[in-house]
Amino acid sequence: MYQFFSEISNLISRPLINIGLQTMSIPVLSAFILGIVGAVAPCQFTGNLGAITVYGNQSLQRSVAWQGVFFFILGKIAVFSGLGLLIWFVGNEVKETLMLYFPWIRKVVGPILIIIGLFMLGFITFSKAISFSIFPEKFKAKGNLGAFLMGASFTLGFCPTMFTLFFVTLMPMATAVPYGAILPVFFAIGTSLPVLLAIFFIWYFELGGKFVKKSGRKIGAVVQKIAGGLLLVLGILDTITYWGY
Repeated sequence: MYQFFSEISNLISRPLINIGLQTMSIPVLSAFILGIVGAVAPCQFTGNLGAITVYGNQSLQRSVAWQGVFFFILGKIAVFSGLGLLIWFVGNEVKETLMLYFPWIRKVVGPILIIIGLFMLGFITFSKAISFSIFPEKFKAKGNLGAFLMGASFTLGFCPTMFTLFFVTLMPMATAVPYGAILPVFFAIGTSLPVLLAIFFIWYFELGGKFVKKSGRKIGAVVQKIAGGLLLVLGILDTITYWGY
């Protein structure tokens, strides 16, 4: 399964990698293009599909989920920027240590998608008695913290392709320019491009809240079940792929 995803990724990313390398004289543009390549890497592909499903479902049922997408991308930016600064200040020793942990962290993404899918299907419910008072109330109400954590957790799942793109290609370029600290930000935005495009098209074609506004809550509930089922299938496939890899 992993080999199948890798072949698809290589087919899509090969021309983009060439463009990314050719634009290294413009580091910001190169970082963004390398991020796009990362978006189709096997370890990011499922996560991006999961995010598209979650925020696409929210957009179709309520309003366009720009806020959730923003915090999702912010989670990605926080992780990539944190790792970039860590390598910048500490050096290659940390990179070698992180290599030992990334494969195990990547295994978490599949179970997360399964849990979200089961929740959207109604098989899992959370007790109202659980206190979230430790978090700001607006995070509790809007789900921004959850979006941020989902973006961060999906980003931590590195695979060989992402490791090469970020640590071997991007970071040497970042250390060579005085503004290199901002390059992981553009890389993170590039990895989020599929999610941004999906939500943009929902907004552009004015589909936000369409199923609830025009067809009532029953169809909205069906859309949620379909999204939950898709996430469940993605989570199972992802778990099979990376727990057996």
